[in-house]
Amino acid sequence: MASDKPRILNDSRDMAWSLIPLVALCLLIAAIASQCSFSPGGPTAGPVPSFDVDAGLQYDAQELGFPIRQPEVPDDWQANSGSRSIISGAEGGDSSTVGYITPAGRYVRFTQSNAGQTELVSFVAGGSRAVTDLREVDGREWVVYGGEGVEPLWVSDFGDVRILIGGSGDEAELTALATAADQAEPIVP
Repeated sequence: MASDKPRILNDSRDMAWSLIPLVALCLLIAAIASQCSFSPGGPTAGPVPSFDVDAGLQYDAQELGFPIRQPEVPDDWQANSGSRSIISGAEGGDSSTVGYITPAGRYVRFTQSNAGQTELVSFVAGGSRAVTDLREVDGREWVVYGGEGVEPLWVSDFGDVRILIGGSGDEAELTALATAADQAEPIVP
């Protein structure tokens, strides 16, 4: 017949003493793998990724069937992303997008496309949006698509291309990008 365990091993302390080596082993493995960190002040922002906007837009100008413009944004804005997409629909087409991070840490997008305005807005917004305002920047009309709790999208028809700007930028940043878009000349491939 088996002997009874000592009384010390019959309560919650037995469980705690069993788990301590397991927790220590998990922390050791995480430290070796560098997959955790201790930050008593909360999370901190990491470095902003970099994107070569000159090369990206030059490539798009060679490959896409519409004029590509490169806006002269303020020097302290950093290009952090770029992409090309195909927009489906009756008036679908191609699009080229460049993203910028402003000094305030906000993301602002610059999308140009030969797709129709409705298809472009639906593609970027992930669904339909209603027109909520009209803005005039340097004599050019921008249609603002917005709504409750969504980031505004400004769209203007440049004749050969539709340009959409948006993101988490404030009105001054969106106006600065709209001004830069209006002044940008098409890139010659």
